[in-house]
Amino acid sequence: MTDLMELFRHWHGGRSQVQISAALGIDRKTIRKYLAPAIAAGMTPGSGERFDESVWRQLIADWFPEVADPAVRAVTRPAIAAHHAWIKDQLDESVTVATIAQRLRDDHGVDVSESSVRRYVSAVFAEQVAEGKATVPRGAVPPGEEAQVDYGKLGMWHDPVTDRRVTVWAFAMILACSRLLFVQPVLRMDQSSWCASHVAAFDYFGGTPARIVCDNLKTGVDRPDLYDPKINRAYAEFAAFYDVLIDPARARKPKDKPRIERPMPYIRDSFWRGRTFGSLPQMKEAAVVWCIDVYGQHAHRGIDGMTPAELFAQIERSALKPLPPKPFEHVVYHVGKVAPDCHVKAGKALYSVPWRLIGHRVTIRTAGDMVQVFDGDEVAATHVLHLAGRSTNFEHYPPHKVAYTLQTVSWCRHQAEEIGPAAVAVVAELSEVNALHRLRAIQGIVGLRKSYPDDRINAACHRASQVGDVQYRTIKGILAAGTEHEGAPAPAAAVVPALLRGPQAFDTASGQ
Repeated sequence: MTDLMELFRHWHGGRSQVQISAALGIDRKTIRKYLAPAIAAGMTPGSGERFDESVWRQLIADWFPEVADPAVRAVTRPAIAAHHAWIKDQLDESVTVATIAQRLRDDHGVDVSESSVRRYVSAVFAEQVAEGKATVPRGAVPPGEEAQVDYGKLGMWHDPVTDRRVTVWAFAMILACSRLLFVQPVLRMDQSSWCASHVAAFDYFGGTPARIVCDNLKTGVDRPDLYDPKINRAYAEFAAFYDVLIDPARARKPKDKPRIERPMPYIRDSFWRGRTFGSLPQMKEAAVVWCIDVYGQHAHRGIDGMTPAELFAQIERSALKPLPPKPFEHVVYHVGKVAPDCHVKAGKALYSVPWRLIGHRVTIRTAGDMVQVFDGDEVAATHVLHLAGRSTNFEHYPPHKVAYTLQTVSWCRHQAEEIGPAAVAVVAELSEVNALHRLRAIQGIVGLRKSYPDDRINAACHRASQVGDVQYRTIKGILAAGTEHEGAPAPAAAVVPALLRGPQAFDTASGQ
């Protein structure tokens, strides 16, 4: 429309078609096509009659309606307009234009492109579309009020320690007021790395903000929810230590933390690409230097052209809360199921818990060299940290299940001393050679105290020693027969030499 109005003003002012073509860059055949209705209406160039813009606009709309109204030249518009009410209902249900176009093709048989539907919606439902696009400026964040946190992928890196290519991620925290940024490259995005990076960021800033806006990562949030998100126990313990409020962003809503989302491509391009690093510690040191010398010194449009370092030094450093006097002890939580052997796994080690929790899911807290197992909020077991193997407390088992395991040779000797000297002698004889193999027999002898008094057991041991058979079966048989107090068995008869005679002793003929 504007180009045609300019063309007619030039022509009506007395300029030739050649001059108009040179001035406006329009082909002369096109000029003749558009001037034809004016000439047919009896208009002549250079007549001196002046037309204002509204007159030319109306004339052009009458002569060329397809120029004034794009809907006239849109061949697909009538087909789309036939479903106007249905499209309105779809938009009211927040259905996207792409989905509306797809449903028009699949469900209604309308062969139109997504671009055509999008133009129709923008023209006919202009107010509704504009309302959806409207955003309310958030406004400035007070100093020390908020920090935003996110992970971003940097790229692949050859780790000289493992001789493998690994993915490197950037942990990034930015102060929302001054835009001061902290970046730490990491190889893992687990719970321990998440909290450790937070601690490093607070040390870098020299204080803590009042609130942290983070993603709904499992390292920070167990259950995403708009109004009542559940922070995982390790992150909640970290927040309580630093007196920081955790405010998770809504799921799939990056605009909830735009100040950290926007710098991610810049971090990847300015800090990472085209650089080589010999180790992860070197990479982390280089990231801190980059934050100070590059990002911290560049002018930022969001803070009126000041640098983040300048604004931080002026108003935000003093607004941060001071760091606690002692460093945060890193905590890791695991969730595991208690096995029938009363053990639960944490890391590469197994830890015993009370037998009543078999089959239950418990929470294992590892901090420093201490491991605690929680049943809900109650501590069910405490162990010293093991890197591998088992840590077993036999008190966690039912008493009758661990009787054999707990009745060691030393325990049996102590029991024998309470029974009597004969019992001590029997236990000593049995444990003299291969005590572990004979442990069950020793346990059986001292276990007779459940059925017989100590004096009878001691007497039975004495009698068994006399006959030279101190086995459990013999001692139990003596007690069962009640013969433990009978006298000692009669001594064997003395050996008498045999009376040997030759055949002559029976020879009567010899007279002997």
